[in-house]
Amino acid sequence: MHRIFLLDTDLSGGIVTIRDEKAGYLSGVLRCDRGDIFIITDAEGNSYSAKIIGKTKKGLTAEIIARENFNTESSLHITLIQGLLKGGKMDLVVQKATELGIKEFIPVVTERSQVRETRKLQRWRKIAEEASRQSGRDRIPVIHEILDFEGLFTTPGLVSGSGVVFWEKGGQLLSDVTVGLDGLARIMLFTGPEGGFSEKEIITASNHGFIAASLGRRILRAETAAITAVSIIQYVLGDI
Repeated sequence: MHRIFLLDTDLSGGIVTIRDEKAGYLSGVLRCDRGDIFIITDAEGNSYSAKIIGKTKKGLTAEIIARENFNTESSLHITLIQGLLKGGKMDLVVQKATELGIKEFIPVVTERSQVRETRKLQRWRKIAEEASRQSGRDRIPVIHEILDFEGLFTTPGLVSGSGVVFWEKGGQLLSDVTVGLDGLARIMLFTGPEGGFSEKEIITASNHGFIAASLGRRILRAETAAITAVSIIQYVLGDI
């Protein structure tokens, strides 16, 4: 069933007006009309079935029918920390990691990042919303502001709990690392940019509780490494 997120709309009144991009998506892309039923999910992850009862050039009016319980969220809270990538690679990582079930995404400028600044934060948030909608999720991952490497560890409360940092030059095999992670409810995964991490960055991450790990003998592209790491952790500790 079709789904939209309405994060800033009060649904308690039973009747909701949908305008702008969300209305265009329902009526223009999905060709929804009066009488059609779809799903609305709010900022708290609550989902409701709704029926279109009015349609004008300015938007749609829908009636809330019933609360739904889809239970599509992963039981594992994964925070993916990604060294800033160039081009559309970050778009791909945000999209696929969202589909796999991550809860938070932190973009970081590292020593070898080829991109030092970007204005794509809102774009990534939109991609995360679209990917959440497509995959039937009840929540959209939190896409944090871009940080520099040091800022990642000095921002209060941001880095906490167990973490794994991936380094193509060494570390334990991820298959060995996961043996000691059984039963975890939260984990942070840190993957690097195209040039990988420097040894200094690995030492810093290790000093803050991250376990250095490898994804095997073959060197993966940065975007492949991120998606692979999330997939494996979800398989071992999550709901895949």
